[in-house]
Amino acid sequence: MVELKEWHRGRLIDHLQLVVADYEGCLRFYKAVLEVIGVPLIEGEGYFFADELYVTPGEPITGRTHLAFQAADEAMVQRFHAVALAHGGHDNGAPGERDYHPGYYAAFVLDPAGNNIEAVYHGPATRSAPSVVMTDPS
Repeated sequence: MVELKEWHRGRLIDHLQLVVADYEGCLRFYKAVLEVIGVPLIEGEGYFFADELYVTPGEPITGRTHLAFQAADEAMVQRFHAVALAHGGHDNGAPGERDYHPGYYAAFVLDPAGNNIEAVYHGPATRSAPSVVMTDPS
């Protein structure tokens, strides 16, 4: 087990695209679970996105992907799991502490496309900023 003294979020992934066969099912699922974790979903013509996550219908499908959303506390992980199951997700690990590192509290569900989606709370921490904000320089 690794003990982290400092870690960073938001600097490694530019975006993650999922290509799914059940677009409408995934749209319902992600609208519901992203509302729980407080991240707005934006719909376009033939796609939706939320921050770095971009989802489109099509073939060939992406395949099974693991994606972890940050949760603010254990209660949010529990709500995520319940809402995911109510909106087309399938249980892949009920809310609880994992042995990945001390304080790692998570839940896992499979989305309608079969992707392993996690909500994780790493324990109390102080953020230097709520998020990285990108702006157009023009």
